[in-house]
Amino acid sequence: MAVSFAGAAQGLVYRQNLTLAFSNSNFNRTQLQFQGQNPAKSQSLSFSSQLKLANDASPRKHHRSSFAQTDAVRHIVGSLAKAGGLRFAVVVGRFNEIVTRPMLEGALSTFKSYSVQDEDIDVVWVPGSFDIPVVAERLGRSGKYHAVLCIGAVIRGDTSHYDAVVNSAASGVLSAGLKSGIPCVFSVLTTENLEQAFDRAGGKAGNKGSEGALTAMELASVFEYDLK
Repeated sequence: MAVSFAGAAQGLVYRQNLTLAFSNSNFNRTQLQFQGQNPAKSQSLSFSSQLKLANDASPRKHHRSSFAQTDAVRHIVGSLAKAGGLRFAVVVGRFNEIVTRPMLEGALSTFKSYSVQDEDIDVVWVPGSFDIPVVAERLGRSGKYHAVLCIGAVIRGDTSHYDAVVNSAASGVLSAGLKSGIPCVFSVLTTENLEQAFDRAGGKAGNKGSEGALTAMELASVFEYDLK
């Protein structure tokens, strides 16, 4: 934009045309004060400019014009009330059964609380948590179930065996769900000691088997009623 200004100093008139670029168009007129230096002394000069942009009528009017506008956003949330009539498989690791059995009992009780019938639940026992993923994937691929709940317990020992089992179980259950297209819920405890495991199998930290059942029903509902 072109700006012209004039100022008198020592009987001389300075006039100059400048081209200025501004990124902010929230103003039309600017008063600027600056010092001009001549051989005799400093002389204060002032000038005013009329600033005008090509689109000064509404510079921010079309800021979001490239975005599609919608009247409402649809939020999809699974409904536990719709769990009745859906079928579930539960894979349980027998190793550390003193922990996994109360977790299973908590899961079955929770299923029943939301109208899932006993005949709609199949429980498959496997030797340990490491063996859960391969069975979960087979069950998911069978087409008989809407979700697979995986229950196990891995307690840290004196060797690195703990890390190998935990990592394999976690990644395996995730892979089972991705490959089968059926929700496979990870409810495998990974604790430092037996006390922590008991706390999470119906103790003061709740029952992770029961929590897993809730997750399984919610995901099954979303898959069955909203994502088909």
